[in-house]
Amino acid sequence: MAIIKKFTIYFIALLFICFILPGLLTVRKKEIINEVSNTETQVEEPYKYQKFSTIKLLHSKTNEIEEIPLDTYLYNVVSAEMPADYELEALKAQAVVARTYTIYQISNSNGKHEGADICDDSTCCQAWISKEDRLAKWDEPVREDNWNKIVQAVDSTAGKIITYDGKPIDAFFHSNSGGKTELPVNVWGGSDFPYLQSVETSGEDGYTQYSSVVTISKEELLNKLKQKHQEVQIDFSAQDSIKILEYTDGGRVRTIKFGNIQISGVEARTLLGLKSANFEVKIEEDNVTFSVKGYGHGVGLSQTGSDSMAQNGSNYEEIIKHFYTNVEIQDINSI
Repeated sequence: MAIIKKFTIYFIALLFICFILPGLLTVRKKEIINEVSNTETQVEEPYKYQKFSTIKLLHSKTNEIEEIPLDTYLYNVVSAEMPADYELEALKAQAVVARTYTIYQISNSNGKHEGADICDDSTCCQAWISKEDRLAKWDEPVREDNWNKIVQAVDSTAGKIITYDGKPIDAFFHSNSGGKTELPVNVWGGSDFPYLQSVETSGEDGYTQYSSVVTISKEELLNKLKQKHQEVQIDFSAQDSIKILEYTDGGRVRTIKFGNIQISGVEARTLLGLKSANFEVKIEEDNVTFSVKGYGHGVGLSQTGSDSMAQNGSNYEEIIKHFYTNVEIQDINSI
């Protein structure tokens, strides 16, 4: 009986050594591999933005794709987006904003441009102009100086991007805010971004080219509105036939009444070809006049506001942190 018991113990031990123990070791080996793999991923993750040293740019007119260094691309963007006679610190702010915008769009585009990272169409991505075309638009005496100033703005901020919570922001910008920037929810709906708040912009009233007046005949106004709203009817003899009903926090028209319909200020801007949703309206004898302040959607950095701040001694970091709330300016390879 003792011999049988001893044999049973030996047999169980043999089974454990030959079959069970190797399985346990294999499981542990996989756990170790997974731990190492996860560690490697965590190490590599902060450097994922290094891949943007070059980008693939789609030229919308020719449908050709060009691979170029990121900052070379930015020379052409900054020269297309901001006047070269603006202060250098304003141009630096624009360079950082454009770099951030580029990286954010590429990271979140979900393949919008097949085979390319971004395009040169301002209605889709950012404005872009070739160096040759840009130089041709400047007068000879300032041509090279202007280009060198653009290059300096980009090169002196090389690698700098704007982050919120350690990630690149969606760095919206526009020409002129009319005195106060706008919340994105009031322009495009959806959810607000915590770093895109409505802020005061001083000094913009000196840029008189961004104040405009649009006069439309009553008949033309109706025709423009009917492009989207066939049911519209306006009794112009009524005192409140056209009336602004509500303003946004940024001072733009949130809702306006045209006769029997109510539409958003953003839609009115689009249908009537206004430069901004920051407008007042006046009914005259045969016409309707819109007095407009600012140029663009009003979200994020104001270019004229940036130039005004730079003229008053602000550097590019101060400009950026004025227009974007609770952000940091970091090197692209450090996040």
